[in-house]
Amino acid sequence: MQKISVIGAGAWGTALASIAARAGAEVTIWALEPEVAASINQKHENEMYLNGISLPDSLTATNDFDHLGDAHAILMVPPAQFVRPTLQNIKPHLKDGTPIILCSKGIERGTGKLMTDVLAEEVPGAIAAVLSGPSFAKDVAQGLPTAVTLACTDQDLGAGIADAIGLATFRIYLSDDLIGAEVGGAVKNVLAIACGIVDGKMFGDSARAALIARGFAEVKRFAVALGGQKETLSGLSGLGDLILTCSSPQSRNQSLGFALGQGESLDAIMSSRNTVAEGVHTAKAVVELAEAKGIEMPISKAVEDIVSGAKSVDEAIIDLLSRPVGDEI
Repeated sequence: MQKISVIGAGAWGTALASIAARAGAEVTIWALEPEVAASINQKHENEMYLNGISLPDSLTATNDFDHLGDAHAILMVPPAQFVRPTLQNIKPHLKDGTPIILCSKGIERGTGKLMTDVLAEEVPGAIAAVLSGPSFAKDVAQGLPTAVTLACTDQDLGAGIADAIGLATFRIYLSDDLIGAEVGGAVKNVLAIACGIVDGKMFGDSARAALIARGFAEVKRFAVALGGQKETLSGLSGLGDLILTCSSPQSRNQSLGFALGQGESLDAIMSSRNTVAEGVHTAKAVVELAEAKGIEMPISKAVEDIVSGAKSVDEAIIDLLSRPVGDEI
C-alpha cells in the first residue's frame, strides 16, 4: 500500500490525500480543474477548495489518469452523483483487483444505487471498501483528532489500508458492513438539511435534539431494510457522522438548511457555492427507495418536498408537527 491514488481534489479528497501523504504513502491526487492541480503542485495548497491549509510537499497532483495502473489502492472522492461517470473514465487505466475505497457519501439519483452497487456495475473486478465517519475536511487536513470507519469484507485488506492511510490523529476503526457504513453517510446529509432549517428558523436546541433522535431512527430503519447492520449505525459512520453534520455550520448540508430556514431560495444558495451539498441530490433517491420498501421516513420526505419545490419550508414543518402521535419504538 505504498502508492495511493486519490480521485477528486475537492476539500475532502485533498484532506485524505494530505493524510495519506503524511502517513508515508506515495500519493497522487487527480483534479478535474487544471488550476487546482497547479495550485497543489506549485503552492502546496488547494486554493479553490481548501484555502489556507498547507499540504505536504510530497503530494503530487495531476489532471490525467496515467498513474492509476501503478496504484496499490484508490480513494474515490468525487461527488456521489459523479462517481459512475468517473469510474467509467478511470476503468481503462486500472489493474484488475485494485482496491477502491469509496469516500463519497450519497445515493445515485435515478437508479437508487449505493456507491458500492455503482462500483460493482462499472468495475466488476475491483475490491470495494467504504470510508465514512464524522470528519470535516478542514479538521482532518489540519491534523485535528478524527476517527472514522473503514468497511471492507476482507479484514486483512482493511487492516492494510488502515495502516497505509491512518495516523494517530486519523484513527480508523474496521467494519465488514459496507451497506451500513454507506447508508449512514448518505442519509445523514439529508437530515443535516432538516437540522439546518430548524436552526435557521430559530426553533432552539431542544427541537434540533429531537430531530436528530428521530432522524437516527429513520437511518436505522433504512439501513436494516437495505441489508445493513443496526449496530453499524450506532457507530462512527452512523450516529457519529449524524451528530457532527447536524450540529455544525461547517457542514455544507446544515448550512444550506440554515439558509433555507432563513428564507433564502435553494437556487440562490446553490449558485453562490463552489461545493456540493450532497443531501440535496440524495433526498430524492432516499425517499424513492423508502417508499418502494415501505419504510416510513417523514423527516427525509419533508426535506425532499422542500428541495424539490413541492412544499415551502413552513408547509413541510406544519405537516411534520401535525403527524399523529405514535409509539417511539
